[in-house]
Amino acid sequence: MWCLQNAGTSIGGINAAIIAGSKGETPEKTLEEFWLEIGENSINLGNYFSTFQSFMNHYPISQFLNLRENCSNLKSLLSFYSSSFYGNNAMFLPRWRSDLINDSLESINPTKWTYMYDNSPLEKTLEKYIDYNKLSPSGKPNGRLIITAVNVLTAEPLTFDSYKQKITSKHILATSGYPFYFLPWTEIEKGVYAWDGGLLSNTPLREVIDASPVKDKQVFLVENYPKNIEKLPENIPDVLHRARDIVFSDKTVHNIKMAKVITRYLEFIHELYDIIDKNVDKEKIDKEKLRRINSKYSKFCCQHGAEIKKIFYITRNEDYPHVYENADFSLETIKESIRDGETKTNEILHKVRYK
Repeated sequence: MWCLQNAGTSIGGINAAIIAGSKGETPEKTLEEFWLEIGENSINLGNYFSTFQSFMNHYPISQFLNLRENCSNLKSLLSFYSSSFYGNNAMFLPRWRSDLINDSLESINPTKWTYMYDNSPLEKTLEKYIDYNKLSPSGKPNGRLIITAVNVLTAEPLTFDSYKQKITSKHILATSGYPFYFLPWTEIEKGVYAWDGGLLSNTPLREVIDASPVKDKQVFLVENYPKNIEKLPENIPDVLHRARDIVFSDKTVHNIKMAKVITRYLEFIHELYDIIDKNVDKEKIDKEKLRRINSKYSKFCCQHGAEIKKIFYITRNEDYPHVYENADFSLETIKESIRDGETKTNEILHKVRYK
């Protein structure tokens, strides 16, 4: 029986949760509707920008002045400042907005703040798109959600698995509460405070292997942060952008190698066990010891015996890299990202289908 496992952390955790728990019949459509709502709630500061954009499109000299790249960067910069100052009504709101200020000392004293943006609007938005009953042990037999976070007090990884517990909006807020974007931690249970799992690993393949080892796997890994670039950064913003990409880039190569090594070891143990079983007089071996050996081998196979058959990488394009892109929630940028993701995913699926 096949099982579709969705896993992720940070924005990837949100996407995975919508796909696994979609209220709609087509999860990809539900995911698209969610992001379009985010884009539609982005405040547009770029109305005056049309004159510059028109100049870029109509005068060939703009191509020689590198204005096309500057135009893209400026649009993202405007969207970045829009998100930073005004927030997004469907996702997060800054604490200095007058409608969020109350009479408590913490509210009016920024020196007491541990976060700058309230992400409770995201919780309300997700309710439109996620059926949380599907994200529970009995909710969706052929689908599984695994998302990760990190314990703020102990720095230990936290794994939330819909096969073992019901995943709620709290877990999704925890997996996406990135402190360097000034989002809050989430108390997922009494005394357990969680931040974004991207602090430990932005591609939680290890957690997927540990949590669901029995079935052999084909893995489709979405890379929002490319590992490879063609030229060195040219200025400080480029340096910051590249450093961020390296911090968030996929680091699962070692996990993949170790999974393959463990698979080979288990195959070797199986060969030895088979030789013993067929060639050694069992009457001369302690039966209890033989039972324990067999039990241990079966346990190892169950826990670590799955093999990663193939990993397919779906990598986001960066035609004009810039450091502001993570907070660019403009509708135009979101639509471009959706188109890029659909194109690349369809290309990968075509290769898998006809290989």
